Amino acid sequence: MKKMMWMCALLAGALSAHAQESRQDVSLSAVGNFPPQVNGQGSQLNADPALGALASYRFMLTPRSALEGNYGFSQYQSHLLDTSAKHYDIHTRQQEASVGYVYSRNYRNYNPFADVGVGAIMFSPIKDFDTQSLDAKRQVELGGYFGAGVAYEISPSFDIRAQYRGFLVKAPSFKLDNDNFKTGRYEVLSQATLGVAYHF
Repeated sequence: MKKMMWMCALLAGALSAHAQESRQDVSLSAVGNFPPQVNGQGSQLNADPALGALASYRFMLTPRSALEGNYGFSQYQSHLLDTSAKHYDIHTRQQEASVGYVYSRNYRNYNPFADVGVGAIMFSPIKDFDTQSLDAKRQVELGGYFGAGVAYEISPSFDIRAQYRGFLVKAPSFKLDNDNFKTGRYEVLSQATLGVAYHF
């Protein structure tokens, strides 16, 4: 009986130590994507708000510092207007691949954090009935992101995360009509996220 009690105590200690030493986590979040209106060079770009998803991986360098990698996805309608009042609607698939640095603090079960990084966003026209020009082409733009949020620990292995993210990137023109719809401006794609993370 004593031997069994010792084994249980050792197992509980090992599990507790493992939970405290968790240095990695993966998360999946729902995203509200809010692109701004962009004006420049006589052209205008608008895009509809949309839902999407964000998958992230973090590796803790210290108890407060981490590196992260992200993949994001969203789909919405873009509206382009040029100086001659020519107008195109483009059904757009937006994909993000990025890496960055995360700084966090611990206050009981609450863990506020801020992150910054670099990455690329791919704007792809979807050739369906919601796209008015088959000449629209895919664009990949480099940029940077910043954000802040808070994680609430619901167990040693799981937390709930809420975050604001902004991604600074050049506004796409989809290379329409020899770039007549090119604004030449940068935009901040605002995102609100809510998701769950698993620590291991």
